[in-house]
Formats: sequence, C-alpha cells, structure tokens
Amino acid sequence: MTEISLRTLNRTLLTRQLLVERAELPAADLVRRLVAVQGQEPNWPYVGLWTRLAGFGHDELAALLRDRTVVRSTMIRRTVHLAAADDYRWLYPTVRAAVEQLYSAAYFQEALGTADRDEFRSAGAELLAGRTLSRRELGLALAERFPSPHPGRLAQALGVVLPLIHDDAAGVWGAWRNRRVSVSLAPDWIGESVHETPDPETLILRYLAAFGPASVADMQAWSGVTRLAAVVARLRPNLRVHHDDTGRELFDLPEAPLADPDLPVPVRFLPAFDNATLGHRDRRRIISDADRARINRIASAGVPMYLVDGFVHGTWAVEDATIRVTPWHPFTGTARAEVRAEAEALLPFIAPGEDGKVIVESV
Repeated sequence: MTEISLRTLNRTLLTRQLLVERAELPAADLVRRLVAVQGQEPNWPYVGLWTRLAGFGHDELAALLRDRTVVRSTMIRRTVHLAAADDYRWLYPTVRAAVEQLYSAAYFQEALGTADRDEFRSAGAELLAGRTLSRRELGLALAERFPSPHPGRLAQALGVVLPLIHDDAAGVWGAWRNRRVSVSLAPDWIGESVHETPDPETLILRYLAAFGPASVADMQAWSGVTRLAAVVARLRPNLRVHHDDTGRELFDLPEAPLADPDLPVPVRFLPAFDNATLGHRDRRRIISDADRARINRIASAGVPMYLVDGFVHGTWAVEDATIRVTPWHPFTGTARAEVRAEAEALLPFIAPGEDGKVIVESV
C-alpha cells in the first residue's frame, strides 16, 4: 500500500480524463472511456468533448446520436447522461434500483396517485412498443389510463421505471431551446435487449479506469449505486490499494499508472456537471472544499468551471456570444493570458459564426 498525495491524484485524474493533452481519438471512443458523459443540458456534452479531443466538431457527436452508437437516457446519479449503446445495455440494469427510487418522490406521486407501479410500467411498455412518442403524447396517453392533473410528470415517471432512450434530436447542439424530448423503449431504439442483471463489477472496473484511484464512497457518489463495499471486497485481490492523505483506502486497477505530481497541465474549460468535477465523494483532487461549498451555494455544481494548474480556479459563462470568466483566486505568472487564450479558442465552437468576445474579470 502507498500513500498518494493530492497533487498526484489530481494529475492522475486529469490524465485519465484526457484533460492534459487533447487526444486524436474518435468521439465514440472517448464516450466509452468516460463510461457516461453528463448530458442534463444538451450543449454541455459537446463542450466536454471539445475540451478533451483534437479537432472535435458538433456534427461528430450529433452523428453518433443519429446512428444510435451513443444514446441519451437517465443513468448514473439518476440524471441524464450519454453512453455508448453497448454500455447502456449493462449500465442501465446496474443503476436501475437507484433510478427507480425516484418513483416514490413526491413530485411523481402527486401525478401518479394510487397507480400501481407494475401496472403503470406495463401500460407504458405497451404504449411504446415499436413506437417513438413525444413526452407530451406519452403523458396524455398515460393519463387516459391513469387520470392525473400532471400528464407530463407521468411521462417522466415512466422513464424512471422503464429503460427509455431520448430521441437523437433531444441531444443535438441547441436542443435546449425547445426542450422537446421523444422517447423509445431501449431495446427498440438500440436493436438489442438490455441485460437482465446488474453488473457492478464492470461498473467499478470501468469507473476506476477513468477516475481511479478511488474509495468506495467515491464510486457510490459517482454512480448513485449503494452497497458497493461488498463488490469491492470480492474484487480486492485483483486491485491495487493505496491510501490518501487522510488514510482512506483508495482502489485502482493493478496496471493503471499514477501520474507525475509535477506534470505540467494546461488551462481547461469544463462544462457544467462535468464528471471530472463530480466523479468523487472527496473532490479535493480537483476542487477545494471551500470552493466546492461556494459552488453548492450557487447552483449545486451546475455551473461551468475552468482549471488552472489542474484545479478549479473559477467559473465561466456564455451569453450573447460573450464568454465571461469569473476567477475566485488571483492569477499568477502567465495564468491570466492562458485563461484568455483558451476562452478565445472555445469561443468559435460555442458561438459559431458570431462576432464574440472574451471578458476575464478581476478577483
């Protein structure tokens, strides 16, 4: 067992997340590498891929959604993510129990009333068999069988108890403007069945490849799946065990290298909800506890952030073709110029065809 410094964890995470050097890699391969890419808002996955891939363009991800190589659905942490279709087949049953807990939330229960869960699930499967319906159409059809003042919530609730895939149009760049989502049953959309049983071993091993070394609590925070300690115990003989600066056990793949803590790293702009910042219970490897508390006060981490020397340094926002950078800490050396340069490189991607500008504020 070895003790790993916070800086080593930082550089290792950035390396595994392809945030040290942009990769010459197909977007589909990156999505697989990251297991699942946060897609709560349609535009953010595009920014996350742009910051990791050389020469990435909007059409590359849109094409993957159109040909169904990549799918959009509720997955880890009970939120909308993108994943390779093949990964979704094992990932959905692995996180299903956690996702279905949302069915009992007051938001859905107000709409569902006394509807039996199994009857509701069966009715939804029947309505969607071989079809793609907008959530509005689906909600109205469900309300005919389960009268409700909130048909829209009925459609959302069905996505909690059935593996539903959002149509490709819901994930294209700019789709947030209309927020229209149509859904299909996963086997119909993908063309193959979803696995019947959970696969937490694969979940953990794939997570460690992209986020390790990590504790059991980190694994659970990223995935939303609980009771993983027993699974890690089974895998332990085939894992490498480290300790962090608090003595906490961190697990990793035996062949996975640790990065040099002094590895130079560039400025990087991350989208809101990027899993690099949300992938651990203890997030000090990329954001300090003080800055994390600051983010939680703003919007539960739902704001885009940028990295200086590998750690969150502040936030950024785009409005009317202007990227505004808000630092939380003073700039040292050439950091301000590097932040401006990266924002100027991002600007044509995030506001294509517009005459934009970059504003870097002072602390």
